[in-house]
Amino acid sequence: MKIIGFLPLLLLFFILSCNQPDSTAASAKPNIVLILADDLGWRQIGCMGSTFYVTPHIDQLAAGGMRFTDAYSAAPVCSPTRASLMTGKYPARLHLTDYIKGMNEPEESPLRLPDWTPYLKLDEVTIAEALKELGYTTACFGKWHLSKEKQPPGSESHNPDKQGFDQSFVTYKPEKGLAQPWQTPENDGHNVKLITEKSLKFIEENRDRPFFLYMSHNSIHRPLMEKAALISKYEQKPDSKLPENNAVIGAMIETLDNSVGQVIDTIERMGLTDNTVVIFFSDNGGLESESDQTPLRSGKGSLYEGGIRVPLIFRWPGHIQAGRVENTPVCSIDFFPTLLAVAGKQAVADHLDGLNLLPLLTGKGQIERDALFFHYPHFHKAGEGPSGAIRQGDYKLIEWFEKSYQGIDKPGALELFNLKEDIGEEHDLASRQPVLTRELYEKLIQWRKEVGAQEMIRK
Repeated sequence: MKIIGFLPLLLLFFILSCNQPDSTAASAKPNIVLILADDLGWRQIGCMGSTFYVTPHIDQLAAGGMRFTDAYSAAPVCSPTRASLMTGKYPARLHLTDYIKGMNEPEESPLRLPDWTPYLKLDEVTIAEALKELGYTTACFGKWHLSKEKQPPGSESHNPDKQGFDQSFVTYKPEKGLAQPWQTPENDGHNVKLITEKSLKFIEENRDRPFFLYMSHNSIHRPLMEKAALISKYEQKPDSKLPENNAVIGAMIETLDNSVGQVIDTIERMGLTDNTVVIFFSDNGGLESESDQTPLRSGKGSLYEGGIRVPLIFRWPGHIQAGRVENTPVCSIDFFPTLLAVAGKQAVADHLDGLNLLPLLTGKGQIERDALFFHYPHFHKAGEGPSGAIRQGDYKLIEWFEKSYQGIDKPGALELFNLKEDIGEEHDLASRQPVLTRELYEKLIQWRKEVGAQEMIRK
């Protein structure tokens, strides 16, 4: 009789439990913090080899997680990379292949630009929208650069609040009439303080629920500006005159690094460290005219390594072994499926190009990818010209469209490099390895057909 009398109490407890929020399940979903730097070069942080730029907080993040040596932005400029990050798709598939608003072709060029899409279409599913469906609270603070041009105003219809972000605040670089009135060198001209303050508040307010925070910095993009005293600190360093070093950039990077430190400190203070994935990434390579990207060739706007190879760090205590260095080539297209996998869901999307990196991150497996592809049918004042590229294994082929339209046998139309032996891309192997050159070129052509890449038009 005692057992029978106890059964109704058990049933009542079960019913009440079912009606309560599942805090255990909610806390099991890791928080995700994605920190994106603007125009930060591959070698411009300490853990990637710089002895001039001081980045103790970013270095600490790398020491506690995995640092990638061969990470790529999907494009050599900002908007297409950000679109690939949001959707898991190549910019060529999205037809969003240049920075918004882009540049016109020079009059003397034999090729005309394709009719590309200068904004991220609202019917594209973003990582924020996908995570919201899994119960995440989402926020985007900083540079968006995926809306229609002429902002502000006029671009609100394609801003982050229309793409799955519960909270958002879009910032602009301090030039061309887009700057907020308070943007001066002595008052944080690149919004780092504002982006950080909003991010810290968001973390604190959402510490009891799973959240996705996208911190998208304007720094270290032009115009180069920082507090005079901080610039002076770097001007006085003995190697400040080397072509790869820039005192103003050094000051800007230190401010950016301090922001990373504040975020990490807040995560630790909230007791969220073990349940938070922190990612640090850059949207494209550094601007070569401001600081040499050695040992990489060229810089922003170019499909040489200096324009697309970027720093990438993942930290997730208890899941990613601390201090790991990984040389598998990965790309910004991989963020969408990877972050969904972190949240416990397999990415299912039309024409998804990215791969789930979680097995690689956790040491439980590798990724199976034949090659990475790049398509930049545009001109950029800092680059060498319209081009496409494929990286397969240690080899990378670049096609220069203005030359190859006359035939791939034209000198310089195709370039082949062994990146393992020649990271600076100084030795073109195309004429010495014609079979491999032809094989990679045919794969590049086939890929463009498969993703519907827009070709340049002959005038």
